[in-house]
Formats: sequence, C-alpha cells, structure tokens
Amino acid sequence: MAHKESKADVPGRYVVDDTDVKYLVENTDLSPNQARELIEEHGNDRDKLMRLAKTMKAES
Repeated sequence: MAHKESKADVPGRYVVDDTDVKYLVENTDLSPNQARELIEEHGNDRDKLMRLAKTMKAES
C-alpha cells in the first residue's frame, strides 16, 4: 500500500508517519532510526522503501 508522499518543511526531506516507521521495522531488519531516516530521504512509498531496505544492513 503506497501512501501519498508529502514534503516536510526542510528541503529534500519528507514527513515521517510513525505507521510507516512501524511497518518498515516489522517487515525488515531495520531499526526505527534507520527506517525514519530512509523515509525522510526517500518518501513513504512502501514498495520503494522495501526495495531500499533490502539493500541496507541493520544497525548492530
């Protein structure tokens, strides 16, 4: 389910919704901080985020 991307007040950043963070954390090996950063940088298109998350390594 893709959400409508929404730009934050900071150029180059997106608004982060906690439900998107929770979704990424539950469905990938990312930490909440990593998920939040990924959303801020790339928006909240879940398909895109899942593809990107698979290329990232979880924080240890």
